[in-house]
Amino acid sequence: MNTFGLPNPGLGLGLRSQHYAHILQHWPSVDWFEIITENFIDIHGWPAYVLDAVAERYPLAMHGVSLAIGNTAPLDLDYLRKVKSLAARTRALWVSDHLCWTGFAGHNTHDLLPMPLTDETLRHVAARVRQVQDFLERPLLLENPSSYLSYAADTWTEWDFLRELAVEADCALLLDVNNIHVSAFNHDFDPWRYLAGLPHDRVVQMHVAGHTHCGTHIIDTHDQPVTSAVWELYREAQRLCQGCATVLEWDSGIPSFPALQQELLKAQRQSGAAGTPAPQSVSDSMALPHPPVIDVIPGDRYGLA
Repeated sequence: MNTFGLPNPGLGLGLRSQHYAHILQHWPSVDWFEIITENFIDIHGWPAYVLDAVAERYPLAMHGVSLAIGNTAPLDLDYLRKVKSLAARTRALWVSDHLCWTGFAGHNTHDLLPMPLTDETLRHVAARVRQVQDFLERPLLLENPSSYLSYAADTWTEWDFLRELAVEADCALLLDVNNIHVSAFNHDFDPWRYLAGLPHDRVVQMHVAGHTHCGTHIIDTHDQPVTSAVWELYREAQRLCQGCATVLEWDSGIPSFPALQQELLKAQRQSGAAGTPAPQSVSDSMALPHPPVIDVIPGDRYGLA
C-alpha cells in the first residue's frame, strides 16, 4: 500500500475518442480508465455524455498536461478550478501531471520540457505542488517525463530529485517506466539504479508505452507495442512498489480496443497481479546521440501528453 492509502484499481487504458462507440456498446472488461484532463474540461454534448456514462461504470483518474508545475509564472487558478470541478464530476481516483515546464513570458511551447535539477528548482516546485494540493484538496501525482537534453546546472540525479521532492512536497508519484528507459538511453544512465533510488511507497500509478528507437536516440512516441526491455523494468518496478495501478498509453496510430486489451494483458503477466474485477458487459522529436547540455531557466505554460 502506498503512503497515501490510495487504491490499486488494477490495469487500465486511456479513454480515447476512437473507442467511444465500442465502449458504450460492449462495456469491455478493463479495470479502469485514465482521461487526459484537458480533453474533458468545458466539454458538452457527446463527449460529456460518454464521460458521464463511463464514470458511472468504471473508476477514472485524471492525467493532465497543462499544470506547468515548473513554470515561473503564477499558477493558473482558473485552470485549477476546472480541474477540481472535473475531478468532482468524475469522482477521480487522483489527479496527475508532469514534472516539467512548458514556456516563458506568455509563450507556450506545447511540450513537456525537462527541469533543471537543482536545489532552487526543488524549492520552487515543492512550494507549487503544496499550493496545488491545498487547492485541489487531494494528492497530486507527478510523472517523470522523457527527456532529450540535460542542464549544465544540474546537481541532482532525476531519481534523487524525485525522492526529495516527494518528501518535501508530500506528494505522490506516477512512474512512467517507458520514460525511464527512454531517458536512460538518451542520457546514458542506469535505469535499474533509477528504479532502486525512488521512494517506492509514494508511487501510486505506473505508465507503460511504446517508443521509437532511432539508433542514436529514443523518442517517446506512444505508437508502438511495449518493448521487452520496458516490460523487464516494469516487472522490477512492480516488485519494488509491491503492486501498483497501471495504464497502457497509446496515443498515435491507435489500434482497436480489443488489440489494446491484449497488449494490456501483458502487464498482468509481467506483474502477476490480477487487479480489480472488471465491470461486466451490459449486453452479455528528434534528439542528438548525446543530448546537449544547456543553460536555461524554466518559465510559463504548456500542452501535449
